[in-house]
Amino acid sequence: MTNKINGLNGGAAAIGAGRPADKARDVVTGGSSNGSSGTAASAAGGDVHITESASTLAALEQAVRGLPAVDEKRVAQLQTAIEQGTYTVQPQHIADQLIHLEGTLARLPDTQQPVPSRNDSQGQ
Repeated sequence: MTNKINGLNGGAAAIGAGRPADKARDVVTGGSSNGSSGTAASAAGGDVHITESASTLAALEQAVRGLPAVDEKRVAQLQTAIEQGTYTVQPQHIADQLIHLEGTLARLPDTQQPVPSRNDSQGQ
């Protein structure tokens, strides 16, 4: 039996890779694998419908995958400036950018529990 996945642009979908099929179905349908909550897969056809959010994430993943890991042109420019002694460090700019980054990170939703420090786990 084949399953048709709607909402993807022909690329291979790696949903649930490395997980049992029931768990992968839970991720796609957003419910339990026994079908007790509303399922996105029809029982007769076995179609799977990808949500708009999942489609957006898949498109973003493809876009990021297409970007180079390192901007070779920028690295070459910096290397040349350092070798020629024309590269100058701007501590105030670095500090401003770090403060800006910290503020941006502080506004993100806290989706993870804090990791206990080594001392916390030892009861100190």
